[in-house]
Amino acid sequence: MENLSDQKIIDSWKKNVKPWVSAVREGEILSRTLVTNQVIIDAVLETKPTSVLDVGCGEGWLPRELAKSGIYTLGIDIVPELIAAAEKEDGGSFRVLSLAEVSYKTLNEKFDMIVCNFSLLGNESVTHLFTQAASLLNSGGCFIIQTIHPVAGCGDKKYEDGWREGTWEGFSHQFSDPPPWYFRTLETWRSLFVTNGFRISTILEPLNSDTKLHASVVFIGVVSS
Repeated sequence: MENLSDQKIIDSWKKNVKPWVSAVREGEILSRTLVTNQVIIDAVLETKPTSVLDVGCGEGWLPRELAKSGIYTLGIDIVPELIAAAEKEDGGSFRVLSLAEVSYKTLNEKFDMIVCNFSLLGNESVTHLFTQAASLLNSGGCFIIQTIHPVAGCGDKKYEDGWREGTWEGFSHQFSDPPPWYFRTLETWRSLFVTNGFRISTILEPLNSDTKLHASVVFIGVVSS
């Protein structure tokens, strides 16, 4: 199980910075260009936040997009090279920080919204983030997650929580050592929100127009009153 862990995810991403930056900026990931990029942008803009925390921001594409609408975004990521790539472009502020370190104490500011766009791959780190999320949000704040749809991502395995091997299928040959990911059922995602002070206001299930399969699932949680 040592190759299926939160640390293994980090190790893998550190090895794949260059091809990832290229893939995102050159539009090489079809599911993103066809569907999921616009889905997350629309979900954010719908609630008109003035400040956003982008957790697992990668090379910073979402903060750059939100800056076009005048939204202040702080992007955080555990990989220094990804943050360095983000800082070379206009739009957003950035900081090297892991999910396991996220808290009001380390960030010392609150936001109208927290966004996680395909960045919640781990186990313990994700659980930690959920315990801290409400304390990082202003009154009425939203917590938005876009992730692999459990139905599409389950494959032929049992529909139960647990670690899965990663793959770079559909990506260029420049990628190596794919990160594992922790599979969660729809009920587990729901429970993470509800037990940590959120009410799920919306669940979106966008389809890939080419494959007619689930491209992702989007959860929008609001801090419970």
